[in-house]
Amino acid sequence: MKTPTQYPDLPQLGGPVFLTEAGLETELIFDHGIDLPDFASFPLLQNQAQRELLARYYSAFLDIARRDGAGVVFETPTWRANPDWGTRLGYGATSLDRANQDAVAFLKELRSANPDVTIVISGNVGPRGDGYQVDQAMTESEASSYHGPQIESLANAGADLVTALTLNYCDEAIGIVAAADAAKIPVVISFTVETNGLLPSGQPLADAIEVVDEATNQRAAYFMVNCAHPSHFVDVFAQPGPWERIRGVRANASTMSHEELDNAEELDRGDPHELASAYLALRDVLPALSVVGGCCGTDLAHVDHISAAFSA
Repeated sequence: MKTPTQYPDLPQLGGPVFLTEAGLETELIFDHGIDLPDFASFPLLQNQAQRELLARYYSAFLDIARRDGAGVVFETPTWRANPDWGTRLGYGATSLDRANQDAVAFLKELRSANPDVTIVISGNVGPRGDGYQVDQAMTESEASSYHGPQIESLANAGADLVTALTLNYCDEAIGIVAAADAAKIPVVISFTVETNGLLPSGQPLADAIEVVDEATNQRAAYFMVNCAHPSHFVDVFAQPGPWERIRGVRANASTMSHEELDNAEELDRGDPHELASAYLALRDVLPALSVVGGCCGTDLAHVDHISAAFSA
């Protein structure tokens, strides 16, 4: 198996800071009034007007990257484009394959139109169940079989890597790494944590990273943390751990718990200035941090402040 040092084609592993997007789904719902059943954004690509809206959304982050000399890691809007969620939305295996490949093609068009910015295309893979709690738990083998078709679709379409966001237990992460290995595509694993800094499974973040690395011979290119406010996990890094393996953070702007966010009727945007300061604090304790963006409740303003802070 490959080790993390064997990914020379991933520019975010060295050089300038790379930005990611912000909270796409929450912005679409709360700011644009778009209905997203099951929090799924990939069906929007089938509608020309909504496809153009997505293009404008992604393009705005390129302006920040140009200003600050940053690269960009863009995630395909396919967090829900897997079998269980796809079935709920009326998608079968063939239409899901087509949707995942079209999402990569969409970002390829954006990259071709903006050759002055280094754009890395990441195929976004979400959890089989709820990202905030461990349900429908799978074995490593079951997770590999379940996520394999989506990862293969993203790889066949030419994604540069796949990133599994908002994972909450190790077996699913290990299975995703195995599926990416079979598809011969680099993979990033991003865990979410609760307000106590533990995974929803109750496992410490350091243990989760070490378990995945041990089971996969460090096949993941790197790890991330997403969908939690920095105050929920910054203290974790005061203790010894494999923190050099964490290269990316996509934090929430809100300090609310996952349960509170689920039940919120209004969007809590937090404070973009405070979030940027929190990212600088994370940079001080995460020696390899190079990929930064936002998650639920964040928007262009948050990433703007984060990027400006990192480039100052």
